[in-house]
Amino acid sequence: MPKPVAAFAAATLCLLLLQQAAPASADASDQDRARQALERGEIRPLDQVLAAARKALPGEVVKVELERDDGRWIYEIKVLTAEGERREVEIDAQSLAVLEID
Repeated sequence: MPKPVAAFAAATLCLLLLQQAAPASADASDQDRARQALERGEIRPLDQVLAAARKALPGEVVKVELERDDGRWIYEIKVLTAEGERREVEIDAQSLAVLEID
């Protein structure tokens, strides 16, 4: 294989590997932020949040997201109801107050 082609192939492979590694490091930093927020008392443990979500909107939890919005942590929890509807409940991650149900 000519040197320019080999160098291009190696550079392409490196870029592909870096692209695949980026989401994992982003997930890790998200997990670290959530753990640190829990340790500081800014959010409640996930089992408590899920219990509040199930009480507000019964069904099977299919996705959980933690976001920072206007200075407070909010869990967005997607639920599949017994009727087969996909709905979402937003919960304040510190107080467990239900903010919205869609």
